Amino acid sequence: MSSLLYIFCIFCSVYFYQRKDSEKKLKSLRSQLVSISLVILVSERRRRRRRRRRSSSKVMALMVAESLLGAGFEQVFTLLQKTVKDVVSKARQFKGLLRNLDSTLDLLADTVKKIERSNQQRGRAVEKTQSLIEEMKKGEELVRKCLQIPWWNLVLIVKYSSKLYKLDKAILRFCQVDLQLHGTMTVFETREIVSDISQRMDSIRSVETPKVSFAVRQPPDFTVGFDMPMKELKTLLLKEEVTLLVLTAPGGCGKTTLVQMLCQDEIIKGKFENNILFVNVSKTPNVKVIVQSLFNYKNMQPEFQIQSDDDAIDQLSQLLNHITPNPILLILDDVWLGSEYLLEKFKFDLPNYKILVTSRTAFPGFKFTYHLKPLNDVDAMTLFHRSASLHDGSSYIPAEEDVKKIVKGCGGFPLVLQVIGASLRGQHEVVWRSRLMNWSNGQSFLGSDDKLLGHLESSLEFSNDKVIIKECFMDLGSFPEDQRIPAAILIDMWAELYELDEDGIHAIAHLHELTTRNLASLVMAGKDASEAKSYYNDDFVTLHDILRELAMHQSSKEPEEERPRLILNISGNNLPKRWMEKKQKLINARLLSISTGESFSWSWCNIHAPKVEVLVLNFQKQNYTLPEFVEKMDELKVLIVTNYGFFHAEISNFQLLGSLPNFRRIRLEKVSISSLCKTLVPLKSLKKISLFMCNIGKAFENCTIQLSNALPNLIEIRIDYCNDLLELPVGLCDIVLLKKLIITNCHKLSALSKGIGNLVNLEVLRFRSCTDLSELPESIKSLHKLSILDISDCLSIGKLPKHIGELCNLKVLNMKGCLRLRNSLPESTVELKQLELVVCDKERAKLWEPIKEFLTELKVEVAEKDINLNWLPK
Repeated sequence: MSSLLYIFCIFCSVYFYQRKDSEKKLKSLRSQLVSISLVILVSERRRRRRRRRRSSSKVMALMVAESLLGAGFEQVFTLLQKTVKDVVSKARQFKGLLRNLDSTLDLLADTVKKIERSNQQRGRAVEKTQSLIEEMKKGEELVRKCLQIPWWNLVLIVKYSSKLYKLDKAILRFCQVDLQLHGTMTVFETREIVSDISQRMDSIRSVETPKVSFAVRQPPDFTVGFDMPMKELKTLLLKEEVTLLVLTAPGGCGKTTLVQMLCQDEIIKGKFENNILFVNVSKTPNVKVIVQSLFNYKNMQPEFQIQSDDDAIDQLSQLLNHITPNPILLILDDVWLGSEYLLEKFKFDLPNYKILVTSRTAFPGFKFTYHLKPLNDVDAMTLFHRSASLHDGSSYIPAEEDVKKIVKGCGGFPLVLQVIGASLRGQHEVVWRSRLMNWSNGQSFLGSDDKLLGHLESSLEFSNDKVIIKECFMDLGSFPEDQRIPAAILIDMWAELYELDEDGIHAIAHLHELTTRNLASLVMAGKDASEAKSYYNDDFVTLHDILRELAMHQSSKEPEEERPRLILNISGNNLPKRWMEKKQKLINARLLSISTGESFSWSWCNIHAPKVEVLVLNFQKQNYTLPEFVEKMDELKVLIVTNYGFFHAEISNFQLLGSLPNFRRIRLEKVSISSLCKTLVPLKSLKKISLFMCNIGKAFENCTIQLSNALPNLIEIRIDYCNDLLELPVGLCDIVLLKKLIITNCHKLSALSKGIGNLVNLEVLRFRSCTDLSELPESIKSLHKLSILDISDCLSIGKLPKHIGELCNLKVLNMKGCLRLRNSLPESTVELKQLELVVCDKERAKLWEPIKEFLTELKVEVAEKDINLNWLPK
């Protein structure tokens, strides 16, 4: 079309020329017209042939342009490209040629940038591009001149069209020929470099590169107790919605063995076939090595050399895409805390792609988790017999009761059972008896095998900012085995030892961390909104026997005199000889725990412990005497006295506590309080009393001195599961500094003294699950600082106090389970301007509907029923 237009313009020019000039000029112009028209027609035919080849030529050029352009090439190229784009819409007489040139440059633009970046990384350029650079500089000038040529000057148009054509051809020729030759040279150079790197890496690979194995090993020849866990794990893994599953348990429980057995299952092998990829991640994972090894395992090579973790993940995605839609199972074995970021990186949205993780850490951020439990007694006994070769008849066979003691001490951990069993295999009877004597005298099972100890100790590696959590774990060894540890005890201990908050928020957070690491198990009762942040009275911790052994072993590494935590477990009257010496025994520990049995009757030895801040006394006797050395514990802040026997205990020597200047907290469990009141002495520093399952009766009424004088600075009282508490002791109502009064699960408590109104500093008042309590006295209207009132599960309360509206600072009211409270709320309720939250059941929520019209900011939460018996004491 452009050629026809030019011809048409010429004929128009001739027509006007004829009218004004002579015949001679007309002949000359016609001659020019014929020659120019022929040139244009020939150019048009050539252009059509070029168009048919252009697309494939440019694609070939892009494929070949794979290496070393000079540092100035991109700059000149960009200038030319910009000039062409600027001129193409203005110089209409060259529109076709400029569009072709613009198209060529657009196709090459991205490749030029990549090549330039590659050259900079290699630190060199190609000298032979210099001629093309000069050509493109001239081309940029040429394109600008095209803008100045008038449309009617056909001679210059033809001349510059030819130059533009040559420029386009020169660029295409460079990409098709020159770069192909340079690319070939670069390939050979790259091969030499790679070969050199490979040789160097081979020489140092054993030192620098972690070994990664992807073949699933066969499980041990003998296993026991894994059949049911394997079925449960397989069922969970094969669910469609499960794409990532965490298998978690403490070290030595058999996680890897279970996965090895799973991979031998016919259903699993049938589904995933050869695409079961087993990666031992370990403590210091190398993502690049893992991914490269995965390629090697599948006999494939990545598209480019992996130089970073991001490169590795990109290439892994390509590898998995290549394998899909065939099902893939990626097993990440032994993932440590701090490496969970790998799980996110290895997740891809691919069909039939699953990840199975084994870890000592539960990783709560992931939805699907399977907790592997230790072996039961029967399976543990079977494994121990096998490990100790007690079935072959050639070894000494100890008494069954002795074997049971050993097996119980191993705690159902397969690794511990195998190691201890193997250490006794083929040993003489004397060796068996010697080991049993050592273990029964308190020596740790773990100390008998360094490899076993090292395996378990590796779970206790914490970063510097979390060292306190390790200390908290070791504190858990202060309590007897197979016993629940109330969270309230730990909150009191850690508030003093580590200066944690009084409400226990940090303490509970540390327990969650230990639970996540499978070092302990925090069991929390169901909580509503009013309790979620500060009420942990029903929560407790359990500790596996082996982990308790580990905690105590960690605490016993230093000499006794230097330990910050000293834990004594005294069996019978078998005090260590060093403790029976007349010479005074100096202890520098901050935490001292002493556990004695029912038969303990020895008088206490001469101990000097001036730095002890927390004293834990565990016993099983009906009559217990506080040690004499308590009187000189000037730094004592917390006393935990727990009777694990069946009957309530009488405590003597209680008066020793009166001389302690820093004594702040005491917790008594299953103790007769009347025995204390007979010898009650002023405890002027005491801030908190906790009584759990104690006999109270009328003990506080028979004290030798008034409670307000004996406990002048008391700010918190907790009374829990004290079944003989019939009414609130009048003497407690005289302790005017009291801020928290918490009485829970005292089912026979039926009446509250009117004197409760004297507690004008009270901020928290709980009468939780006091099922016989029928009403709250009207005098509570005087508690103007009260912010939390909890009467949940007080089944007998039928109405709220008439003047409850005078509780001007009340923010939270928990009244769930108050089934007899059916009548309308008192009129004064509308005066509770500070009330933010009411927790109740569905029926009681209706009573608050008219009140909400006045208290517009009030939130009424309907509590869900929580059928949970975890909170019940053993």
